[in-house]
Amino acid sequence: MGRGGSSRSVMSSRKPRPRSVKGAGLGGVNRALTLGVIMAVWMLGLIGRLYYLDVIDYVQLLGQAERQQQRVVEVAPQRGAIYDRQMHALAMTLPVDSVFAVPAEIADPPDTARRLASVLRLDAKELFGRFEAFRSFCWVKRKVTADEAAEVKNLDLKGIYFQKEMKRFYPKGELAAQVLGYVGMDDQGLAGLEYGMNSEVQGAPGHIVLSTDAHRQSYASSESVGLPGKSLVLTLDENIQYTAETILDETVRKWRAAGGTIVVQNPNTGEILALASFPKFDPNVYSKFRPREWKNRGVAWVYEPGSTFKLVTLAAALEAGLATPQESVDCQQGRIVLAGHTIHDHKPFGALTVEQVLVNSSDVGAIKIGLRLGQERFYRTIRDFGFGQPTGIELPGEEHGLLKPPSRWSGISIGEISMGQEIGVTAVQLLTAYSAVANGGILYPPRIVHEVFRGETHETAPPIQGRRVVSVRTAEEMKGMLRQVVEQGTGKHARLDGYTAGGKTGTAQKIDPGGHYSHFHYVASFVGFAPVRRPAIAILVAIDSPVGAIYGQEVAAPAFRSVAEQTLNYLSVPQDNPTRWLQLAAQPPVRSPRQIRAGRAGIPLSVSERTVAAASPVQNVALRSAVREPDRATELVSGGPLVAVPDFSGQAVRWAAEKCETVGLELVVAGSGLGHKQKPAAGALVPAHSSVWVEFAR
Repeated sequence: MGRGGSSRSVMSSRKPRPRSVKGAGLGGVNRALTLGVIMAVWMLGLIGRLYYLDVIDYVQLLGQAERQQQRVVEVAPQRGAIYDRQMHALAMTLPVDSVFAVPAEIADPPDTARRLASVLRLDAKELFGRFEAFRSFCWVKRKVTADEAAEVKNLDLKGIYFQKEMKRFYPKGELAAQVLGYVGMDDQGLAGLEYGMNSEVQGAPGHIVLSTDAHRQSYASSESVGLPGKSLVLTLDENIQYTAETILDETVRKWRAAGGTIVVQNPNTGEILALASFPKFDPNVYSKFRPREWKNRGVAWVYEPGSTFKLVTLAAALEAGLATPQESVDCQQGRIVLAGHTIHDHKPFGALTVEQVLVNSSDVGAIKIGLRLGQERFYRTIRDFGFGQPTGIELPGEEHGLLKPPSRWSGISIGEISMGQEIGVTAVQLLTAYSAVANGGILYPPRIVHEVFRGETHETAPPIQGRRVVSVRTAEEMKGMLRQVVEQGTGKHARLDGYTAGGKTGTAQKIDPGGHYSHFHYVASFVGFAPVRRPAIAILVAIDSPVGAIYGQEVAAPAFRSVAEQTLNYLSVPQDNPTRWLQLAAQPPVRSPRQIRAGRAGIPLSVSERTVAAASPVQNVALRSAVREPDRATELVSGGPLVAVPDFSGQAVRWAAEKCETVGLELVVAGSGLGHKQKPAAGALVPAHSSVWVEFAR
């Protein structure tokens, strides 16, 4: 027991071991260090965030703020003008007013929408919806007329503003519409040269910046000016274009045709002087017309050329040495069988010379000449003349035509193609081929853009490099034969007053919807050139589905004559066959394009040409005022109906124009005012449709 007590005594006498001071100090330091690190990281994060917001994200935030406070409106630049070869404007851009709204500033949106809609012929409900949807900016109506702008200004509405924009205007209306094309509301070219040359004439846009405050109220605006577009100078001559369009219009209406085209070309350069299409349209109001009326039939209409293609067949044979003009061809009484198919001539011809085959338009004769060539040689010549491929003219939408390779020809194909069937051409392709023969054998690619310029910088198109397709000898032989077609053959209605001409008629059946040749629908055509020895012009006339007559000699040849005579006289080409006809004036009348009244488009326009009302298919015809007085008058050699020349003394231009229309004479106007001098004298007897020169003075 004592041992046990001793033990307790020993145990109770021990003192507690004190804790380590070193361990307790380390724990506190760790906690403080951890807290410090956390605070440091937090501070660094905060500083980093502030730095990011203040520096790194500044540009982005600034952009967001600007987008909330600014509205950027793109403004189209001034589009380049389009001129004819005489620098007469065919398309121009003029400043007009566009109306826009800042809806946040409008005190009474429903009433404002109603009043604007009444003046601008808009839907008030739709306009009010725009006011509700867009608070800082919305268009009310763009490119308004001058009268509409004045009425809106008179309303003096809060929150309604005006911005100058550029509007495309075509001062000649329908003239060359299919060539020029048209533009949309944003001045984007949509057809014709406006589309094809859009990158050249459009320019670079400018911008308007509208600034608003926190309440979306507009307080400032700024504008950057765009780069104007380049202008175009075309090879067209507006007077020749007007002549072609007028005669095409008359021809189509006379024969109640579905449409047609007349193309005039300089055969020595390839330049297109006129390209007329029917139906027509006015590019100022293009949306009021149907798409078929926008079509350029000169390059986008593919048709079978018929007998006009015999030029290629015979030229190929002459060039290959497989035929001569006076060589005899047995036309087998107008009947030939190819691959089991019988082809008949329009007459039972027997033996004809190669020239007579062309003069009489013998299909059998042309087929027999084509057979001499063989498929491969004939195909190569056709390609050499430019068929089955684009010509490269600057107009968009050009068709290639239809020409199958020989590997796809049937047993009858070479015969069909020899007489102008089973091949499709465009008017420009075919006329270019005729021009190659007319100029001595050089094929010049057609072109319609002569020059591109902006300010003092001019980019004139380089001279066209032609290529020889036939020899001079072949070309001269073909020209002689084509002249005989006009003098003695199917082209008699194409004879010209005072000039020699060569050419060929064509009458081609159209393909019906079932894929067969129609017995009711034809293309009547004539292609020719004048004068024969040194051609100044080549002309193609093609009329689609005439009614009452189908032959090129009846329908198309007279139109060729009218266009050729007026154009040759307008160009002052010396006559090479003057003895048969009366030459009255050194420069006879050429009717200029009519002017569109400025009010029609709501744009003020200064018109320098005087207009007179005349009983013609086109009203308000503007006559050229700078016509030279005739130097002489020659005696009439051939007979014909005579007309007494009226007395124009003291009479106005309008009276003179109407009187000439009534009695069947052509009026040549010089000056303005009242009739002062005239040639021939009043009472003189002259052939019907002769020209009468009258000087007017005030």
